[in-house]
Amino acid sequence: MKVICVAGYKKTGKTTLVTRLVEALSEKGSVGTVKLMFHHRFNPGNTDTGKHFDAGAQGVVAITEDELVTIKRDPTLDDALDSLADMGMDFAIVEGAKSSSLPKIVLGEAAEKEDMSNVVARLPEKSDPDIGELVDLVLQQDDWVTLESLIRKVKSNPDIKFSGGIATFTGIVRQVTGETQTTALEFEKYADVAEKAMDKICTEMKQREGIIDVVMHHRTGLIKVGEDIVYIVVAAGHRKELFIALIDSLERLKEEVPIWKKEFTIDGDFWVHDKTEE
Repeated sequence: MKVICVAGYKKTGKTTLVTRLVEALSEKGSVGTVKLMFHHRFNPGNTDTGKHFDAGAQGVVAITEDELVTIKRDPTLDDALDSLADMGMDFAIVEGAKSSSLPKIVLGEAAEKEDMSNVVARLPEKSDPDIGELVDLVLQQDDWVTLESLIRKVKSNPDIKFSGGIATFTGIVRQVTGETQTTALEFEKYADVAEKAMDKICTEMKQREGIIDVVMHHRTGLIKVGEDIVYIVVAAGHRKELFIALIDSLERLKEEVPIWKKEFTIDGDFWVHDKTEE
C-alpha cells in the first residue's frame, strides 16, 4: 500500500486536495484515508456506541446498512494504516500528521515554519496542482506492508485454486538472548539490491513442485522489542511441501539478502554480522 500525507495549516486546502487525490488514485486501485481529529470526538458520549465505550468497552464496532466503524482505545497512526493495509487498500492518504515520518505533500507556509521530515512536495495553499504529477509521486513511495496484506496478495493469485494451505512466518525483535537484553534493533539494506534478491528467492521457490506462491517483506529502520521484522507467506498444494518451502525461504533470506542489523541492548549497541533476524 502506497502512503502519502497531506499536511498544512487550517484552511490551506488540505481536504480539497485529499478528495482530488482520492478521485485520481481510485482509477488505479482502492483508496483509504485517515483523518487526524485530535480536537474532536468521533464517538460522542450521548450515542449508544459512545455509552458502550464510556462504560469501559475496549473496542466498539458499529454497523449500518452501508458502513462498519471500529472504535478502539489507545489509537495510533500506525494502527490506522495497518487497518487500511489489512483491508486490501492499494493507497492511503493521511490528512494531517505533520510530525510523522510519512512522505508529505505540504500546503502553504507549514513547510518552511515547521521542522517536518520527508517532505516530497511543497505547494501554495489552496493551489490547483497537476494531480497527475502528484499521483506519479505517490506511486514512487515505499509500500506499507502488513502480514494480512501479503496474505491477501497471495490469495489474489489466480492459481490459489490449486492451493490446500497457506503458511506464514513472522520474525519479531527478541528481548532476551542468553544474558543479553535487547531494547531495539535497527536494520539497513541496499534498497534495490535487497528487493531484487528477495524477488529472486520468491521466483525460484515458486518453481518448485506444488508451490503456488511465495512473498516476503523485511522492514528497515528502528524496530522495538516485540515488533515485527520480517514476513514470509507461502501457498502450496499440500502441507509437506508448504512447510519445507517456508523454512527454505527463510534460510535463503538470511543468507542471500543484503540486510544489516544494529542491536541496542541495556549494555550498549553494536552492529551484528548476521544479515537478518530469525
